[in-house]
Amino acid sequence: MSELNWFMWGLDLFSGLFLIVIGFAVLAVIYMYIADKMQTKQAVRHNYPVIGRFRYLFEKQGEFFRQYFFAQDREELPFNRAERSWVYRAAKNVDRTIAFGSTRPLDTAGTIMFMNTAFPTQDEDITPIHPLTIGTHCRQPYTTQAICHISAMSFGALSRPAITALSHGAAQAGCWLNTGEGGLSPYHLKGGCDLVFQIGTAKYGVRNEQGHLDDEKLKAIAIHPEVKMFEIKMSQGAKPGKGGILPGIKVTAEIAHIRGIPEGHDSISPNGHIEFKSVNDILDMVERVREVTGKPTGIKAVLGDVQWLEDLCDEIERRGEDSAPDFFTLDSADGGTGAAPQPLMDYVGLPLKESLPILVNILIQRGLRKRIKVIASGKLIVPSRVAWALALGADFIASARGNMFALGCIQALQCNKDTCPTGITTHNPKLQQGLNPRDKSTRVANYNHNLHHDLALIAHSCGVTEPRQLKPSHVRIVLDSGLSISLDKFYSHMDK
Repeated sequence: MSELNWFMWGLDLFSGLFLIVIGFAVLAVIYMYIADKMQTKQAVRHNYPVIGRFRYLFEKQGEFFRQYFFAQDREELPFNRAERSWVYRAAKNVDRTIAFGSTRPLDTAGTIMFMNTAFPTQDEDITPIHPLTIGTHCRQPYTTQAICHISAMSFGALSRPAITALSHGAAQAGCWLNTGEGGLSPYHLKGGCDLVFQIGTAKYGVRNEQGHLDDEKLKAIAIHPEVKMFEIKMSQGAKPGKGGILPGIKVTAEIAHIRGIPEGHDSISPNGHIEFKSVNDILDMVERVREVTGKPTGIKAVLGDVQWLEDLCDEIERRGEDSAPDFFTLDSADGGTGAAPQPLMDYVGLPLKESLPILVNILIQRGLRKRIKVIASGKLIVPSRVAWALALGADFIASARGNMFALGCIQALQCNKDTCPTGITTHNPKLQQGLNPRDKSTRVANYNHNLHHDLALIAHSCGVTEPRQLKPSHVRIVLDSGLSISLDKFYSHMDK
């Protein structure tokens, strides 16, 4: 067959296939037209068949198009492009400098700025971060030199390779990893990092058949040398006043076994501990866990009403300082990585900028500041936010979403749907294939190392030798007038 004949044969074949495709497309349009006109649930589709479908497509895809094509560097929520870019570069351990000036507006109300000194700390005067001990009254106190740690993310909310990468990354960085409320999985233990075991309202992993604490299961968890502390979660930033939500599509057989729940069913934690009716009950559980495990035990909460905190301090004063929690993890109302009702995510609880000074001031006034270590959590993913929290009185910070970005999270907002495109929050094996724990653990470690490094840059520019020496006087906040005021004066004014 000549080349011409081959060409004509190929052209005929292509034309035939093209007509078939066009035919199927026409049939699809006819089908959609009929289906749209016959349905009455969506008025747009009924009144504008076929074309009306684009409205729903654009609505669904709009958040992704805005992220890449329309949002400015500093305007996107919950985390803007500038913040995510810094984390990505820190995780990859590449150049983190920028040029030609900041894109951050410095005259907007609420903007924070650090006050550099004429006499910045010289290299020879820099001191290593001072180790802090939590639970000095415990049989097994915990000492760590790191300031920045990995906040609570459970196996279930996160995938197997994601938890594995976080465990190895935390071990390389020398920080702790909080297990989240989903129990202790083999993947938390894989890297040999320090762990904080979280006791949620459902008490997964340490509950009996009635949903109460099981002392024997507590002991079994505490036997692991990696488990350094226990955290009793009362509430969390994503949904203050409601327990954890893990959709049934993410409850695999393995997760169901670890949690002690049916496979494929929604994992809905109670909105509070069934034992808690008063602050006495909180202290009773803290003391019980601490006595059974021998390890530091604290509480985690989002502040709203603060009267219970005053009552807690009253009861500690009555019982004695040794009865106090060893630490208080303060979550911000704008925190949260998992599924949550929007009314709670948007409107319930205090953000960290208001609750952290309240907590610290109460502990100072009641003489408990040295006894109870403060761990701040909630959108503290970049050095400036960490430095700000330390200046307000935090001893440590814990970040979940910062470390998710280090794993490769692209803020696709699919955490609750088991469709995460980066394999971090999905249990779909195909989607998990792109998440290599070995590679991502290095990025987690890089991120945490560089977070500490750039945090020190801010501290040294303010003239202190290590970050925990930052005070409110080192920070100013912009008012509505466009002028700034130091944080200590700002909060003094707020109190009045």
